[in-house]
Amino acid sequence: MPLHIPRARRAAVTAAAGGLLTLAVLGSNFPAGAAGSATPTIKLSAAYLSGAVGAAGDPTVTVNVAQSGADASALTVTASASSKTSVAQTADVTVSGTGASRTVSVAARGRGYTDLTLKVTGSGGTSATTKLHYAASAAVSNAADARYFTGSSDASAAVDVGGGYVVVADDESNVLRLYDGSVSGAPVKTWDMSSKVGADKEIDIEGATRVGNLIYWTGSLGNNKDGEYKADRNTVFTTTVSGSGASTELSYAHAYKKLRDELVDWDEDNGDRYGFDAGTEDGQVPKQIDGFNVEGLEFAPGSTSTAYLGFRAPLVPPKDGGKGLIVPVTNFDKVLASGAAPVFGTPIELDLGGLAVRDIRKNSADQYLIVAGSWAADDNSDPYALYQWDGVAGHAPVKRLDLPTSDPGGWESVVSVPDLATSGARVQLITDDGSADLYGDGTEAKDLDHDEWKKSRAALFTVS
Repeated sequence: MPLHIPRARRAAVTAAAGGLLTLAVLGSNFPAGAAGSATPTIKLSAAYLSGAVGAAGDPTVTVNVAQSGADASALTVTASASSKTSVAQTADVTVSGTGASRTVSVAARGRGYTDLTLKVTGSGGTSATTKLHYAASAAVSNAADARYFTGSSDASAAVDVGGGYVVVADDESNVLRLYDGSVSGAPVKTWDMSSKVGADKEIDIEGATRVGNLIYWTGSLGNNKDGEYKADRNTVFTTTVSGSGASTELSYAHAYKKLRDELVDWDEDNGDRYGFDAGTEDGQVPKQIDGFNVEGLEFAPGSTSTAYLGFRAPLVPPKDGGKGLIVPVTNFDKVLASGAAPVFGTPIELDLGGLAVRDIRKNSADQYLIVAGSWAADDNSDPYALYQWDGVAGHAPVKRLDLPTSDPGGWESVVSVPDLATSGARVQLITDDGSADLYGDGTEAKDLDHDEWKKSRAALFTVS
């Protein structure tokens, strides 16, 4: 009995001699259209992403997909695998949007790391994959109000620039970063001030304030953590602001690099009352009860010339229960604008419950908030509190609340001060998470390999 070969296969066999054997191999059992379907492509805007358990509005990444000869809207994107399902499962990955660009978000289940495989499937069933390296930190108190600013973990000073946006300084670099304070994610813009101010090493920016279109920034002025003098830390500088919100631009204005030396000389001329000379000697660590370390900067009530320098160390006197120190500089505007020698006013000693000044900020009504914390170099094991003050020497600050210390990071920055006479007024504070083990592997955040995993946390607190 002769072998029966279907007409389609007879055509393929006959064509093999002409070099069309591929058609015969495909046969009639392959999906329609597969013969002409190219492999789709899938690319991430960033290969690394961080999140937090219980967070609202965590950072996202963009995934771009394409396939030659196919409409991008016909492509499907899914999560097909997770290397550690206790951190995030495929069901925890959401892909939104249509067309060539989609948004990927992840709802964390637990602390740690996982590699998530993302798969695009195109016409003819062809597919491609890529990996998203995901890190999740633990849940924090008031998680719904938490926002995470990524790209840096050592937020140290912040200035409101309108529209919910904030410029944040980092005490481990000289980069200023613009964030949308209402969402978690990477900076919108960055400005590296190193070459502008002539700094080869970190300035250790710790305080900032704004007057009109000028932002004043100060380094800590102290030795480094090993007790070594580093000239770049003795830097105060200004930037000029143009635009606002997402359109904010910063440009370098002026710098002054003698303020530390002038403070030491002033203290010596006044009987060495605060021990600034000893606190700045070689080998002296700045973050000790009798050390020398500036962390707050704000102007006096109704003034655009007298600035308050708030000290993390020393306490006054340098013992448990000591007071927080503020030293006024009465011509601070001229110091920066023209290099005038600073003139110091009468120092102010504030009862902050044995804590020191970690930040100070006021609003247009001269209502001040002071973040009070330990002089020590602890991550978050010592108390923090938020005080209200009127900025007047001799008037006592009033504690508004104790800040939580159960979560990673130390409270470091006040973004802006609301009207404290309004019931329910809320303030946004930012943590320095540089020393925190965010992901449970023993690595301090500042030492993480990828900037997308570094982050500081912003939180809202009711203060009136």
